[in-house]
Amino acid sequence: MRVTVWNEFRHEKSNPVVSGIYPDGIHGAIAAGLSENGIAGVTTATLDEPEQGLSAKRLAETDVLVWWGHRHHDEVSDALAAAVCERVNAGMGLVVLHSGHFSKVFKRLMGTPCTLRWRAEGELERLWVVDPAHPVAAGIPPFFELEREEMYGEPFEVPPPDELVFLSWFKGGEAFRSGCGYRRGRGRIFYFRPGHETFPTYHDATIRKVIANAVRWAAPVVLEAEPFQNRRIMPPLEPI
Repeated sequence: MRVTVWNEFRHEKSNPVVSGIYPDGIHGAIAAGLSENGIAGVTTATLDEPEQGLSAKRLAETDVLVWWGHRHHDEVSDALAAAVCERVNAGMGLVVLHSGHFSKVFKRLMGTPCTLRWRAEGELERLWVVDPAHPVAAGIPPFFELEREEMYGEPFEVPPPDELVFLSWFKGGEAFRSGCGYRRGRGRIFYFRPGHETFPTYHDATIRKVIANAVRWAAPVVLEAEPFQNRRIMPPLEPI
């Protein structure tokens, strides 16, 4: 399985708090967590690399793309967002983390504003497993907690998930659909909420296991070299 972890990689360069938590970048921590959980073939890409880290060749060689973005969604080119969506429709898996909910890629695939309520107070988050039989919940306890996280609150303006795996509760009282599975075309998408940059969320062992589970779940069953086109002419199977 070929996995690419994409990250803006801007906070780590400008904010000493973030660079102290993630000296190898958020993408580096996520990639390390995937390796720890037995996923080989993990590479990383960032916004400031040539072709924004995701050339056509790189996308063609990616089975699952993990996406972390925050303040620079608008800098991702429309052409790249469209190319990623085409790959998902052709079968590539996509795991969208935290504020990646507002990325061009996720909004295009959802077809909705993907807005929500938020509060960055560093409060307790308790995540409940609401579908224990789901593959993304494999090996995860009935609930787990993050001591400090950013709050996301409902309403979360996304389509109803095809599969809901995690539900968050925050100390301030809000609840949020934090683990949402979708299918678009031949591809699978998993949105996982935790991961504010000023907290060490991606060093947490349970969070790392969830992301690894999500990558395995999103891995393609069928991944076409080119997206299906309705313009293809189909000859009849029987005489007409």
